[in-house]
Amino acid sequence: MYSFALITVSAVFLLLGGRGADGSAGFIKSPLSEVRLTGESVELHCEAIGHPIPEIQWWFEADYNDSFSQLWDGAREDRVQMNTTYVLHATSTLYLFNLSPEDLGTYECRASNDPDRNHLTKIPRIKWIRSQANVVVIDHPLIVTSHSNATGGDLLTCNLTDFALVISGHQWLKGAKVIHEDKDSSQITTHNITGVNAETSGQYTCKFLTSPEVYAVINITVAPHVVAYKKTEHGNEGDTGVLTCKSNSFPHVEEWMWSMVSADGNKPIVNGSEDRYYIKSTGNKTELRIHQLEIEKDQGEYICNGSNEHGNEGAIISLHVRSRLAALWPFLGIVAEVLILVTVIFIYEKRRKPDDVPEGNTTFVTLL
Repeated sequence: MYSFALITVSAVFLLLGGRGADGSAGFIKSPLSEVRLTGESVELHCEAIGHPIPEIQWWFEADYNDSFSQLWDGAREDRVQMNTTYVLHATSTLYLFNLSPEDLGTYECRASNDPDRNHLTKIPRIKWIRSQANVVVIDHPLIVTSHSNATGGDLLTCNLTDFALVISGHQWLKGAKVIHEDKDSSQITTHNITGVNAETSGQYTCKFLTSPEVYAVINITVAPHVVAYKKTEHGNEGDTGVLTCKSNSFPHVEEWMWSMVSADGNKPIVNGSEDRYYIKSTGNKTELRIHQLEIEKDQGEYICNGSNEHGNEGAIISLHVRSRLAALWPFLGIVAEVLILVTVIFIYEKRRKPDDVPEGNTTFVTLL
């Protein structure tokens, strides 16, 4: 099967790239024109075949300039990147990141397998073949957003002020999940949420289905909603105890703090203190690890507290530390019960009277 696939691909390349060993270069995939907003990115793809495998280059002509200039990987302060491979045929992808108006223009993919194609004095026998694509970069149109209280919840509104764009519909997203979609052509789109709380907080995106698509983001923010992963944790003496808290609200917690409840008040826990307490916090999750658990010292209640620009909240976790012998108590209990039972049977046998001899044995003695 693999050999058949290779033969088929090679046959296609020969048909498209020319005959024999001197097959001239030819495109099997050309870059397509794109329209993007400032700050976005774009990819242009180009593929060529021939024998030998042709070289691919990328060139650029700005709208205000009549001459092409060659592009290199890392150009424009590393906003231009290229990925080119030469396996069976030539494949190249041009990446343009963080687009700006200066990126607007014509991008040209060139291919050639002439041995003298890059010679400084010789004129190549076969000219470079070329395929062009236009990249249009436009500014973000103004979208006016608002968040207001409404009957039964809160109303999110987006108003696209550019009347030149043709709208074929709208989408509302929470994070990356589409939560509403329609085919209305209105300049205004709305979405209702049932009150502002930890569950409804997040980043809401209103997207207008235009060419290119335009969008705006509305942030619904609240104070952290901190909960314990487990309200009660258990650990064995000498082992490592792990306490975990998380927050499911937006924005993320900016600072996590841990403390232990004591009779003298809450005692803050510093990361790395006593070489036993280690805190690891990432965004909306925090974890306290206590090495070499001690019953007298570590057993008790712990508080995890998360805070952001809107406030703070904490949760309590109870830690119970068991003795290393705790697992032996059930086994020792069974052994004790067996010993007591054996002792009772032994004492009973020792103190039993001769009259207690079974009837069968008595008859046997009489006959003798």
